[in-house]
Amino acid sequence: MRTPRLILPVALSLVFPAVLAAQQQQPIAMIGRAEPSAESGRATPVPLIGESVAAALDNELSGSAAKRNLEFIARLNRTRGSKQFRIAADFVAQQLRTYGLDSVQVIEIPAGHGEMYGTQLARPAWDADFAELWEMRTVDGKLTAVARLASWEDEPVNLAEDSDSGDVTTELVDVGAGTSESDYAGKDVRGKLVLISAQPANAAPLAVDKYGAAGMISDAPNQVTAWWKEDENLIRWGHLDSFSPAHTFAFMISAKQARALRARLAQGERITLHATVRASRHPGAYSVVTAVLPGGDPKLRGEEIVYSCHLDHQRPGANDNISGCVTILEIARAISKLVQEGKLPRPARTLRFIWPPEIEGTMALFAYRPEMRAHFRAAIHMDMVGGAPVTKAVFHVTRGPMSLPSFVYDVGQTFGAYVNAESELYASGQGGKHYFVSGEGGKEPLLADLAEFTTGSDGQVYTESSFRIPAIYLNDWPDRYIHTNFDAPANIDPTKLQRAAFIGAASGIFLANLRPPEVAELWRAMQTLSLHRTAVVLERRPWLTPADAAALVRAHLWEERMAFASIASFAAIPDSVRRDADAYFDRVQAMLAPVPAAPPASGDGALVFARNPKVAGPMAMFGYDYLEAHYKGAAPKLVEHDGLRGEGGESYAYELLNFVDGKRNAAEIRDLLSAEYGPVPLAMVVEYLRVLQAAGVVTLR
Repeated sequence: MRTPRLILPVALSLVFPAVLAAQQQQPIAMIGRAEPSAESGRATPVPLIGESVAAALDNELSGSAAKRNLEFIARLNRTRGSKQFRIAADFVAQQLRTYGLDSVQVIEIPAGHGEMYGTQLARPAWDADFAELWEMRTVDGKLTAVARLASWEDEPVNLAEDSDSGDVTTELVDVGAGTSESDYAGKDVRGKLVLISAQPANAAPLAVDKYGAAGMISDAPNQVTAWWKEDENLIRWGHLDSFSPAHTFAFMISAKQARALRARLAQGERITLHATVRASRHPGAYSVVTAVLPGGDPKLRGEEIVYSCHLDHQRPGANDNISGCVTILEIARAISKLVQEGKLPRPARTLRFIWPPEIEGTMALFAYRPEMRAHFRAAIHMDMVGGAPVTKAVFHVTRGPMSLPSFVYDVGQTFGAYVNAESELYASGQGGKHYFVSGEGGKEPLLADLAEFTTGSDGQVYTESSFRIPAIYLNDWPDRYIHTNFDAPANIDPTKLQRAAFIGAASGIFLANLRPPEVAELWRAMQTLSLHRTAVVLERRPWLTPADAAALVRAHLWEERMAFASIASFAAIPDSVRRDADAYFDRVQAMLAPVPAAPPASGDGALVFARNPKVAGPMAMFGYDYLEAHYKGAAPKLVEHDGLRGEGGESYAYELLNFVDGKRNAAEIRDLLSAEYGPVPLAMVVEYLRVLQAAGVVTLR
């Protein structure tokens, strides 16, 4: 049976009541919850928030309720600015109103008219209405469609994002990757369709712009993991250049389909295809949903703890990233309900919830509504938090960057460690009290990785030096089905959603209520994690030269002290806690000694740069590279540099700009980067700073 076409302009008034009615048939918190075990085994003491708050959250949070919201949104192809993105946004807003949140709105931010939001050139909206790819053969003297190879209606991922309309019946030509001149040697592709193995955006400059192909068909891999070759039926997400003046299209097909086509072409068979696409890039708007749970303290309610995700993705995009979206929606529902029922006190600070398009939507919101951003004190960002074991996902509770030391990250990782311990006790039959298992989900231990900073989602906008908002980042990686048609609701685990919801809810509640009496317990939790980080420094130090080992230790001690000092931005630090912290840091320093001072900088190493405040945001955004657009020389070598812990040049470049503060010299920045990601030559750092200077991003002091 063919799937009905998914165009839902009238669906909101009809579907939302049905969804809500289904949820109201029984208390949401009890739907799909596992039966509690007898409390005869061991349990882990609840950190920071105490037993009563943990119990209230355990009784209310529901991974099953979150997954029902996920199943609705997964029906929509949510590209930025599209009609179906707006349907998803309106659904989230309607749920928020039902849950009792305040100030629910969908902010429309103009996009595609040439707007610059900080370092992001706003991409035009993209909508597709129809796309099909058919193989044609002559039957009874007439060219006839005999096999459909791709369909937007069945699988929107079949059409590469930012494709434009087209209608052509023509021959298929295999051009290999399609990204080098040699791929086209001796081949006439003008007016034809080309079969490529690269991403369409990378092949289009030659295939379409230079050699005149009518369109492309690709099986390009993306998000390569250990499993990427194991299932040839996956159809992977493809992209074209959002800003290209050329109008073309590309279909994405599975590796199995592409292999069969290549084999036939290699045998000399002529293959004729008919491609029809109705799609367009056009001026539109980023739709950003937001709502608040107002704080209860008149002195603190103007400060906001932000829950962030990204609502956009190709259908189904269940883990990436409906999972994060419905998890913060579930947090909003649960905390709002518990406050309304008097089971939790109203948080002192305000809780804000935001559903934007990924990175570009967050960047646009920061620039479009700076008065809103001014209230943000910390963020809890969720991007892929529900992958079941079949996805091979590893769950991470990730810290912010070294350039922004903060106690906030230790709050998230403390709750991650707590759920690890409780869920492992439960899974092994040894006890556990708050293990957050959904009756519809798995019972495996969480085994969350308490991870170091990584880029790759909206959290990097919050922590960027223009904004300096510390962000906890909850995410799955790797995921064997990311950016494919198999990233489906069936592969989402309600237990995982429930556990991510607890980590996020507990972190937000603690941050919203943090006052001086809580600082002592917070510092105890921070010491535990600090000791783990110190152990990592001891492990890495032997890998390095003496100079780089010393730089690593200096950076570690500086970061730990600054993270402790950051508590004062939320609550006054009692003198007794400050004395205890000073003694602790002295002991750590003695353990890591000797630590020679950095040698005096000279030459290029002594150069000091300051950030241009008029250029706000990271250099690499979505579909737009600010540095590339404003600097026409050769690409700086730093962007290709690989670090010791798997971080590439983009991370080095991101953090380098964050470390520019008008005080540090180039040698000091080089040492901090080397401590965070692995040794990097000073010459690369200076070259990148000079490129930033030429682009007007920094100035030489």
